[in-house]
Amino acid sequence: MVQAWSLTQPEWTCKIDEGPAGIAYARWSPDSRHILTTSDFQLRLTVWSLVNTACIHVQCPKHASKGVSFTQDGKFAAICTRRDCKDYINLLSCHTWELMGVFAVDTIDLADIEWSPDDSAIVIWDSSLEYKVLIYSPDGRCLFKYQAYESGLGVKTVAWSPCGKFLAVGSYDQMLRALNHLTWKVFAEFMHIATVRGPCSAPVFKEVDEPWQLDMSELYLTDEFPHNIQGNCPENSPERHFRVRYKVMEIPISLPFQKPPPDKPSPKQGVGLLSWSSDSQYLFTRNDSMPTVLWIWDIHHLELAAILIQKEPIRAAAWDPTCPRLVLCTGSSHLYMWSPSGACCVSVPLPQFFISDLRWNSDGSCLLLKDKESFCCATVPMLLESSEDSSDC
Repeated sequence: MVQAWSLTQPEWTCKIDEGPAGIAYARWSPDSRHILTTSDFQLRLTVWSLVNTACIHVQCPKHASKGVSFTQDGKFAAICTRRDCKDYINLLSCHTWELMGVFAVDTIDLADIEWSPDDSAIVIWDSSLEYKVLIYSPDGRCLFKYQAYESGLGVKTVAWSPCGKFLAVGSYDQMLRALNHLTWKVFAEFMHIATVRGPCSAPVFKEVDEPWQLDMSELYLTDEFPHNIQGNCPENSPERHFRVRYKVMEIPISLPFQKPPPDKPSPKQGVGLLSWSSDSQYLFTRNDSMPTVLWIWDIHHLELAAILIQKEPIRAAAWDPTCPRLVLCTGSSHLYMWSPSGACCVSVPLPQFFISDLRWNSDGSCLLLKDKESFCCATVPMLLESSEDSSDC
């Protein structure tokens, strides 16, 4: 069952019940006038209208939570389906939800799909067992087929840059590859190495604990200091007398690396997190073999911009939608931030609040922070201008 409410009309409510088919996943349409639900076992995808209670069915969707992408203007939807052991792309109008076209794609087991930011192309990629990235035009023509290697686990993450000029592909071989939109050729390859050696101009920030320096002469000026050091820590916790900060490390440095066991499925390796900054200059990656390390790359200069080393595995990270500012969380009571001017750690002044996920609002003025059983909204200050000073925040 899915329920929806209106924030402006409290008396308006909506309840969607698929009955025996069940609901495996639900999402909003771009116009917020429709809800798309996928039934259990991917039997059908249903478009429910919140205006006239009409519903439209798309049979045999490929995935429950993936395989659906909307154009930036919200006019068209591309939905992946599978029939007779073959993958198809269905193009629907988001105004009438009529089928505009359907074409088969050259995949063995389609993993996901995404429209380009300018709505001129569609990228799809195959399952991890087959390295294949395909670029299609909306009329079904295959514009380019990319395969970096054979006989190995393939694509893990794919992301368009907001400007639409670059396509980043993260693979199980721990490589990040960037393609351009003119020739669809690779123009940059970045490797996630276990040891960073010189020459390297990128700063390496490592999360460390350091003892609080008590200044009794200034303690009476504010009640914020006792709250910050005690609000999140139990009485006997060692964190009660320490603060968290970033320390700039010297090069060379060995990064924490976990070798995946060869006898277990779904190995934790390859580029598992990948996202572009709003200006398309930076992108961050996380190699799942190094879950506590976040890599930040400068695409304009084709070089490493920074490395963040955390104490705990990185749960989530997100770019500010208005500027190249990054926030991340590790399931701790701290929020971590990076910008080209530096990095800092921010303590959450709530007792027993541990950030497991986060989201920006559309104008970048505040963050939604999620704990296991609660959430909060936070305003985020700008980072300091000096990277040396900001590492001490």
